Amino acid sequence: MTGIYFSGTGNTKFCLSQFLNKICNNYLMYSIENKSSVSAISEDKDILFAYPIYYSNLPRIVCDFIEQNHTLWNGKNIYIITTMGLFSGDGAGVSARRFKKYGANVIGGLHLRMPDCIGDVKTLKKTFEENRKIIQLTCSKIDHAATLFLNNKPTQEGLNIFYHLAGLFGQRLYFRGKTKDYTQNPKIDSKKCIGCGVCEKLCPMKNNKAASGSSCTMCYRCFSNCPQKAITLIGKEVIEQHRIEQYL
Repeated sequence: MTGIYFSGTGNTKFCLSQFLNKICNNYLMYSIENKSSVSAISEDKDILFAYPIYYSNLPRIVCDFIEQNHTLWNGKNIYIITTMGLFSGDGAGVSARRFKKYGANVIGGLHLRMPDCIGDVKTLKKTFEENRKIIQLTCSKIDHAATLFLNNKPTQEGLNIFYHLAGLFGQRLYFRGKTKDYTQNPKIDSKKCIGCGVCEKLCPMKNNKAASGSSCTMCYRCFSNCPQKAITLIGKEVIEQHRIEQYL
């Protein structure tokens, strides 16, 4: 079985690895940023596809990957894992509908709550211990979902019409357009920036700095790793930087 993922600050990669560890003795994981992911999908019929949810929708980079590689999905059995700060409605459904359009068999979906990575607004902020508890509860949910998967009863979160309506009316209509295109939101405080190049190395869009014109996918990777806390995306100041490693 092959795991394919996009992960900004590590939440989704962690959850996918935890799930795969429970169901497989041997598995491979590839980020969609890795060119080998395309050949890996071609060579395996069973795919675990994982990504974070932004405003109850796909990150633009994930949407583009699915569409640009549309010939890969025909005949694949796909189980979808999504991570979110609180709620998504049909987080798995937003990709499932695309996969099905291209001939895939979507066998299940799983929604996993993880610590919020949007660190320049105060919404959803939790203490360190509260975030540790969220991860513990999610790991327990992963264990249960993996057991069901092995018993040929994969979870179906995010895949029916009720989930679809919850996602549509719960967030997507309200935040319409937030993830439709890439954004030009990243802002760099020139007084703090020391030109270390960390943001350039980490950017999934291969931008040469965090102020990326109109091609930022809002993954918060540069934000959370800037040693000077010089980058913001939505808010005006860095409140909290998030990396999954700090909780493990």
